[in-house]
Formats: sequence, structure tokens, C-alpha cells
Amino acid sequence: MNYQQFIERVQNFTGIEDPEDADKVLRAVMQTMGERLPKTHREHMAAQLPEELKGTLNQHKNMEYLLLEEFLERVANRANVGYHKAVKYVEAIARVLREAIAPGELRDILAGFPEEYKTLFGEKPSGQMSSAST
Repeated sequence: MNYQQFIERVQNFTGIEDPEDADKVLRAVMQTMGERLPKTHREHMAAQLPEELKGTLNQHKNMEYLLLEEFLERVANRANVGYHKAVKYVEAIARVLREAIAPGELRDILAGFPEEYKTLFGEKPSGQMSSAST
């Protein structure tokens, strides 16, 4: 999937009409994902993304342990949207990522996230979620 197709899919799933606004939201999500993923998972994800997104994903050098709520708050702040919109946008971008990334690779990448994050990717968590998300 090239960058233009990626943005079009983000617009389709989020309902954002302006491609620049869709890009802003997409970059907010990708930057925050890059902060949360271990380096190996970031590299594997970047290998399957359009060139225009690789730098955003790999901006952060060290992984941070963010609770899901913290992750979503960062996305909301970076995209300058409310928390509930951030949830909607992250879920929509996760749908695009499911289309763009090979299933086996996506499973490996998801392994880098706590269980509570998996709901964003349309999967059921298999273990206990953190108390901050209940």
C-alpha cells in the first residue's frame, strides 16, 4: 500500500475529509506507536509501511511503557482532538494497519503491546487488563 492509498483508507475509516488532517492524525498515532513499541517491532512495522511514515514511527529511540489511557491521551494531544475522537481514530488507523501489514507480522507486532491494546486492533485480549482501563 502506498502513502496515498494509506491516507485514503485513513480518511475512509475515520471520516476525515481533508487529507492533511488525516495525515496529522495518522502521524500522531504512528509517533505514539513508535514510542510504545520495542525497537525490533518498530523496525518490522516500518518495513511494511510507506516510506513517508517510517521516520514518524522511528522518531523515538527507546520504548516507553504506556498504559492504554496514556497512549490515547498522547494521540489526542498530538492530533489536537478530544479523547473519544482519539479512540475512534486509533481504531480506524489500526484497521488500515491490519490491511497494510502481513498477518503474521501483525501478530508479532501486537505481541509488543499489553493485552489491553489488542482491542484497538479488533482482537479480544486474552489476559487480564490493567486496572487503569477498567
